[in-house]
Amino acid sequence: MSAFLYGIGLQWRLDFRDKGILLTYYIIPLLFFIFMSGIFTSINPTAYQTLIQSMTVFGVSMGALLGTPAPLVELYNSEMKKAYKVGGIPLWTGFVNNFVSGIIHLSLMSILLFILALFIFDASMPSNLFMYFVTLELFIIASLSIGTILGLTVKSTTKLTMVSQLIFLPSIMLSGIMFPVDMLPKVLQSIGGIFPATWGFINLSSTEWEFWPIAPLIITIILALLLCGWRLRRLHTAE
Repeated sequence: MSAFLYGIGLQWRLDFRDKGILLTYYIIPLLFFIFMSGIFTSINPTAYQTLIQSMTVFGVSMGALLGTPAPLVELYNSEMKKAYKVGGIPLWTGFVNNFVSGIIHLSLMSILLFILALFIFDASMPSNLFMYFVTLELFIIASLSIGTILGLTVKSTTKLTMVSQLIFLPSIMLSGIMFPVDMLPKVLQSIGGIFPATWGFINLSSTEWEFWPIAPLIITIILALLLCGWRLRRLHTAE
C-alpha cells in the first residue's frame, strides 16, 4: 500500500515539472477564467450566477482531455513500458497513478477557481455546497475517464493532439457554458449530450439532487473504466 501511495505522490510531483501538464491543468484554465469572466460579466450582468460552474467545466475538460492523455501515450508507447515489464511492475499502476494524480490536480484547480471567482467577480456561490463538490468530483472522474481512454488508445502525441481537440472543442461549444443550449438545433443538442461537459454543467448548476443528470456521468465512468481495463490487457499481451 505504501508503494502504491508513493507512486501516486511521485506522479503528482512529476506533473508539476511537466510544462504541458501545468499549462493544461492550471495556467490556461485560470487565465481563460480571468479573461473570459470579465467579458461574460460585462456583456451579461446575470453571468455571475453560473460563472463558477461554466469556468469549472472549461478547466476540468481542458485538463482531462488535453493534459491527462499525454503521459499515458508517452508511457505505453515507449521503452518505459518494457521497463515496467522487466521490473515486474503491473502496467495498470501507470494508469492508476496518472488517474488519481489528475483527480487531485483538477480538484485543486477547481477549488482555486471557486475562491477566485467569489472574491474577484463576486460570483454567486452554489446554494448546496455539498452537492456541488460531490457532483464536481463525479464530473472530474468522468472527464478523466475519457482522457484516459485517449491516452491508452492513441499511439502518438501528434495524433493525440488532433483527437483530443476534436473531442474538447465540441464538448465546450455544445455544453451550454458559452451560450444556452436552447439556442442550438435539436441535432446539436443531442450530440452535446454525449459529452461529460454538458452533464457536468447541468449538475453543477442544479440546486437539488436528481438522478437523471447524474446517471450519464456514472454510465460514462463505468463504460470508460471497462474499456480501459480491456485496453490495458491488450497492452500487457502486446510485444
